[in-house]
This record gives sequence, C-alpha cells and structure tokens, in this order.
Amino acid sequence: MTGSTRSGQITRRQALAGAAGVGMLAAASPALGLGSGRKPNFLFIMADDFGWADASCYGRREYQTPAIDSLAAQGMQFMHGYANSAVCSSTRVGLITGRYQYRLPVGLEEPLSNPELGLEPSEPTLPALLKQQGYHTALVGKWHMGLLPKYGPLQSGYDEFWGNRGGGVDYFTHKVAGHHDLWDGDVEVHEHGYYTDLLADRSIEYLEARAKEDKPWLLSLHFTAAHWPWEGNNEAGRAESARLDAKGPDGGDNLNIMHYDGGSMEIYADMVTSMDANIGRIMERLYELGMDDNTVVVFTSDNGGERFSHNWPFTGIKTELLEGGIRVPFIVRWPGLTPPGSTSDVPVISMDVLPTFLAAAGGAPAPSRPTDGMDLIPALMGATPPDRPLYWRYWSKDQKAVRLGEYKYLKIGPNEFLFNVIDDPRERANLKDRMPGKFAQLKAMHAAWNADMLFDPNARSYGMDAEHLADHYNWND
Repeated sequence: MTGSTRSGQITRRQALAGAAGVGMLAAASPALGLGSGRKPNFLFIMADDFGWADASCYGRREYQTPAIDSLAAQGMQFMHGYANSAVCSSTRVGLITGRYQYRLPVGLEEPLSNPELGLEPSEPTLPALLKQQGYHTALVGKWHMGLLPKYGPLQSGYDEFWGNRGGGVDYFTHKVAGHHDLWDGDVEVHEHGYYTDLLADRSIEYLEARAKEDKPWLLSLHFTAAHWPWEGNNEAGRAESARLDAKGPDGGDNLNIMHYDGGSMEIYADMVTSMDANIGRIMERLYELGMDDNTVVVFTSDNGGERFSHNWPFTGIKTELLEGGIRVPFIVRWPGLTPPGSTSDVPVISMDVLPTFLAAAGGAPAPSRPTDGMDLIPALMGATPPDRPLYWRYWSKDQKAVRLGEYKYLKIGPNEFLFNVIDDPRERANLKDRMPGKFAQLKAMHAAWNADMLFDPNARSYGMDAEHLADHYNWND
C-alpha cells in the first residue's frame, strides 16, 4: 500500500472533531484526555537525526512531506520543540523515563558506547507505567539503550519489540560494522527489504492485531531515518549498501556505515520521503481500522539534523547545543483536544511525553521517580503555561545550555553567551555584557541544576569507527 490522498488532507469528520474538542473536554474526564470515555491509544513516532525544518510544514522546500504535514494540519505544531540531548541515546533515556537523562548512568554516555551500560530494568518507564493502566505496549525500530542479556525493550516494559538494538543499521543488509542487528523480541531475525518499509510493515501488523482487542495500546515507532548510512530506497541505495558491505583483503569490513564520503541532498530527500510515505501508510491503516478518532499521534526527532538537514533559521547541528542541535519538530495530533492546524510557541521537550501520556491514561509517574517533564494537556488545549527552565549539557567542548523564556545561556568551551532566541534565533548577538544580571541568573541556574545530576568525567563517545563499534557490540570473539 502506498500513501494516499487521505493521508495528506483533513477530512470533514476530523476537522469537526478537533473544533469541538475543547468544548467536549469541559465535560470529559481530564484523565481520559479524549471525549469518548475510552482511554486513548498512543502512536509515538520518532525520526532519527531529523532537523527542525526537514518537514515541509516546518520549511523544507527541496521535497514535500505530505503525511507529516497532514499530522500538523490535523493537530498542533509546536514551534519550540526540543530534544533532551543533541545526540540519540541520551534523548531516548529522557523520553522513556520522563526525567533528565543525567540522573542515570546510562544517560551519561552520549551516544551510548559502553557495552556494560544500559537502562536498568528496575527503572520505571513510560511503557511499564502504561501497562499498569491496562495498556499493551510495543517498540518498533531503534532501541539504543543497552544490549542483551541484561538490557532491552522487553526488560524495560514493552510487551513486544521488533527492530535494531544499536544506533543505526544498513537499510538493506540490516548490519552495522559487518554484524547483523535485527531482532524480534530477544530473537535475532533476518528479513529482506528496505528498513524503513519493514518498520512500517511491522507497525501496521501491530495495529491490525490491536484492532481485534478491546485494550488501549502504545506503539513507539522509532525510525532510523534519516540517520546514516546514506541510502535511498532505490537501486542506487542498494548499490551503496553492497559497497559498504564489501570485504577488504583481510576479510574485514571495507567501510563502515558512517561513510564520510557518502550521501547527497538527493539521497537525503529519498530517505525522508520514504519515511513520510510510510507514515502515510500507517495513518491510512489506522483510519481503515476505525481507530483514528481515539489515537493520539506524536511526531518528533531524537536530536537536531546532521549534514544534509535543513535547520533554518538556526545554526548548529547534531552534537551541538546551538538551537540547530537540539531544536526539533514536535507535532501532536489529538482528536478532541488539539484544534486542527494550530501552532504553539510553548517550549516542549522529549521528557514531556511521559507525564502527558500518563495523565491522559489516568496514571502518574512513579513516586520514587518524579518527572522532570510537564503534562502538555493544558498547552494542547491552547493555554500558555508559566515559563520553566530547560537544561542541557554535552561533554564535547564542555557545552552547557539553559533556556528560560526568551533567553538562553550557552557555554561552548571557554566561551559564554546570552542570547534572545526569539529575536535572534540564529544566536549571533551575545547579550552577556548588555544584560549581566540575566546572564548571571541563567548561569547560576545551570550550575545549581548540574549539581543535582550525576557526573562521569570518563563518559565519552568512542566514535563510530568499525573497531570501536565492535567493542560496543562486544563483537570481538
């Protein structure tokens, strides 16, 4: 099935449902989130290395993303969406726990490189907490929070898992550093096909199974697109996959999937539009199964874009705490709650998903692990919550950042800045001397926050070369 016209437009029924939603919620239980009296289903879609403006609804012009644009047209598009980190695994820790990742040892590795570290199974997580509210839970796609036998999706609250455990895989061979990384639960499996297509296929199978049950569900769909390797869903992509899979004279990998010599704007467009078409397929099946009116859909990214992304008007890319490294698309389609085609300037972040979903499901975070995130339901109804600080740090170049309202403190190495990210989104006019009081306030706030976080001076990325990838996956035997 391919993306259809319906996945790219709002139906009259959807528009009326959204327009009436705020009024309905006045009479509906806030714990349900929807006016139907049923607990909502959750479809959470996370792209990988997808820049703030890589969807056409955020400004991309080289290609179109009609399925993602349709989610925005049917719901609320946040213009100040943030990832918990400038790299992937630590954002995923913040997402699944609803807390700053630096509260956990696994969150100190950015990206996760130590094979001994992982998300402890005892840690309360979004899927585990939703299961307590009667939900069936599944992860399809990228995990990247620890390896078997100790760590994994099934060990951390998901009922089902189908995808890759590491940071990225070849789109055709499903290998990394010459080793296969595709799993059904805790069993390694081999499938033929372009990985983005396979993840959508599996997601559709999951929706079809849930339609036969009277039970709410959470489907976390974590695409690897548009993360390298740079391979489109075409013959050129297959040829590049074969090149990367070639063996050198010593029998080892000739190249690794980062391939600094790979990629182009055209290939990136192929990868993104393939993901978009597959989101359209999934949404079409959701409509056909009659579950669209009771399903919350969120689309976002794990960090800012990389080399072929469009982050305008921001500067910076993945691994940097400039806005381009942490600002991400954040779209919420919530029938009966979000007015169709609405936008919001409320700053939101990955770890807000847990308290929001739990509030809608009638649950709450574990008392022993209070959330650092915010329930977004008021913002989704059009309210403007009070300003709250959002914090980041990243080991490379000793980067630190805090945003409060329109101002942002940023440290990169020995250099410190104060920016007004509303008036100056490109972060060019350093206001620290003009506004010394505000500069001192935000710097002190970051220091106080950081003192409450774990710190590991040895937490470093090993880099994605083949030798250290082998160490990462314990593939030296």
